[in-house]
Amino acid sequence: MNQHITNINRRNFLRLTGITGAGLVVGLSSKANGIETVENLTSALESYEFSPFVLIEKSGQITIFNPKPEMGQGTFQSIPALIAEELEVSLDKVTIKQTGGEKKFGPGQSAGGSASVRTSYMNLRKVGASAREMLIKAASQQWNVPVEECFAENASIIHQPTGKKLSYGELAEAASKIEAPKSPKLKDPKDFKILGKSSPRPDVPLKVNGKAQFGIDASVPGMVYASIERCPVFGSKLTSYDAAAAMKVKGVIAVETCERIHGVYRSEGVAVIAENYWAAVQGRKVLIVKWDNQGNEKFNSKTYEQGLRDAAKEEGAIDHQQGDFDKAFAEAPVKLEAFYETPVVSHSPVEPMNCLASWHDGDKLEIWTSTQVPGNIVTEFSKTYGVTPENLKVNTLFNGGGFGRRLYPDYVHEAVQLTKKLGKPVKTIWTREDDTKQGPFRPMTYSAMKGALDAKGKAIAFQHKVIAPTLDMKKDYDKTKTNGTMTEGISEQKYEIEHMKNLYVHHYLHVPLAAWRAVTSTTLAFSHECFIDEMAVAAKKDPLAFRLEMLTKESDTKNVLNKLKEVSQWNKPLPAGWGRGVAQYEFFAGLGGYVIEVSKKGTGIKIEKVYAVIDLGTVVNPDTTKGQVEGAAVMALTAAIKNGITFDKGQTVQSNYHNNPLVRINEMPKVEVHILTNGGPKIKGVGEPGLPPFAPALCNAIFAATGKRIRRLPFDINKIA
Repeated sequence: MNQHITNINRRNFLRLTGITGAGLVVGLSSKANGIETVENLTSALESYEFSPFVLIEKSGQITIFNPKPEMGQGTFQSIPALIAEELEVSLDKVTIKQTGGEKKFGPGQSAGGSASVRTSYMNLRKVGASAREMLIKAASQQWNVPVEECFAENASIIHQPTGKKLSYGELAEAASKIEAPKSPKLKDPKDFKILGKSSPRPDVPLKVNGKAQFGIDASVPGMVYASIERCPVFGSKLTSYDAAAAMKVKGVIAVETCERIHGVYRSEGVAVIAENYWAAVQGRKVLIVKWDNQGNEKFNSKTYEQGLRDAAKEEGAIDHQQGDFDKAFAEAPVKLEAFYETPVVSHSPVEPMNCLASWHDGDKLEIWTSTQVPGNIVTEFSKTYGVTPENLKVNTLFNGGGFGRRLYPDYVHEAVQLTKKLGKPVKTIWTREDDTKQGPFRPMTYSAMKGALDAKGKAIAFQHKVIAPTLDMKKDYDKTKTNGTMTEGISEQKYEIEHMKNLYVHHYLHVPLAAWRAVTSTTLAFSHECFIDEMAVAAKKDPLAFRLEMLTKESDTKNVLNKLKEVSQWNKPLPAGWGRGVAQYEFFAGLGGYVIEVSKKGTGIKIEKVYAVIDLGTVVNPDTTKGQVEGAAVMALTAAIKNGITFDKGQTVQSNYHNNPLVRINEMPKVEVHILTNGGPKIKGVGEPGLPPFAPALCNAIFAATGKRIRRLPFDINKIA
């Protein structure tokens, strides 16, 4: 929308937003947390960041805008469903459009942290409810009947006594002139037709028939392709390059430099630009590039890992303390200590990083990409490249996997810089090897554990010391301070232990780092819940009973463990050679737990059965929820038993799926998912809570079956005993 337009009436707004004919526009005011209609748009633009989510045209066409990018997690269905439920329309009668960071849609145009539904649930329901009430009032006025005699159903308003009916399209213009209710009445959950029901996802047919547009599918006339050579040794600098051979490759038109921007991590690369992608890649292969490694070629995983172990001797910064841990531990009759290690892993989404960017008309920038953060791109890039937000358009396409990787727009920066230099649209595509070798990665995270029991086997003292770098990669980190991201969840568990002192020790890593699905909870839950098991063994108590003894107060954690006990038939004896393990973890995204059963198989272990419980409060689509938990289990198992990422001579050893493998279908056990919904006001996340407790439940089960305690990931599941 033109930034100079300040006096906008309804007709001009509809014209400017491309809507034909009179209609109803309803949205959220991000500051007032209220509802606005198009008639209030002028003041809203002056006072609020107005975000219209519902457009109803006179033709009857209904459009719902989705501010949460779809990357396989189901937001293309779940977010519009919040509005459609209250609006009384079926999603198969709605056009869903993805927002691209536009100011009118307000903040929060991103998908990450399992936050999409839990941060939108009430507000977007209010959007639908407000539109419904306005349409009902418009119909009652047209019929000259009481509002109470009218109700909404299937995109129409019906007069109950007479059966008269008006469609939303017929009422749209009149409804747009009605003042929006400040507190629209929401439906009783017992009357839900969409929410809480397993329903088809509208994106699935598009992905099956090939109509779905992913970032890698983006195309515009006159575009060229770029493949970028980046130094394999992290922290190196470009000194020179010879493009002569590359320029001889048929189709190559230019060679340019560009900068990769990932937080404080900056690195310069050399891009080969060609008429087609094949030529760009072939030209890149014959580039002659010289780098100054600045000594970083000496970096390797083994040395860094030893550095983490040495750093564990430091006291560290206090994350949380209660009681007097040092005194309780020193005087306890039973003391335990253990050290846990987790590896670097890559995100490895099926769709590699890509971006198509175009500068045009002198000062306008348009981007087509798969991203989790279109809103952040508009905010950040408008400042970085001196373009007004109104002149920066982001076309948010389907993501072929994200897992946290697409929270970081380093690959978008590269395309924007290149299109600026060439003066034509440039499409950059990372190779699978680029994705695997260049990161960013989930960092190594080590944990030094201490615990103490009294003479009766009661847990009286507990300490979790985290040793790790920070995701912001700051070398001058103040080591007297803790870091909540790197100690995620360790001090929020509901176990009632009187004396506790949790700590953080920073250990710098120069390799580009990033949040991976469920962030640091994926590493810390492993050490935390495995050590709880170690304490249970020392107390000579059943691991599940030991946990429940520490949960005398009512809590969601207690409910999850009791549900796991029930569905797994925990107390039922297992066949000889089998073992059963349990784990749970609660963190910012939500709460989940597992019971896993394993059996000895020669020198290895076979996973026999997986029981999962996720606590949500309220569920939008149970089928999607089950799929998300199953997917989280796949990623968790991969991180536990596959080799992960290692470094040698300053660079990544792994390069593709052949040496950075994922769990295959024949390796994946059946996952039985149970969803807890108490109907309470707290809505929890879905995408991530199913990941952290999987590895500790598996390792606890392996101990129960073999007596072997696994404290380092990854491990070879075929070589345990």
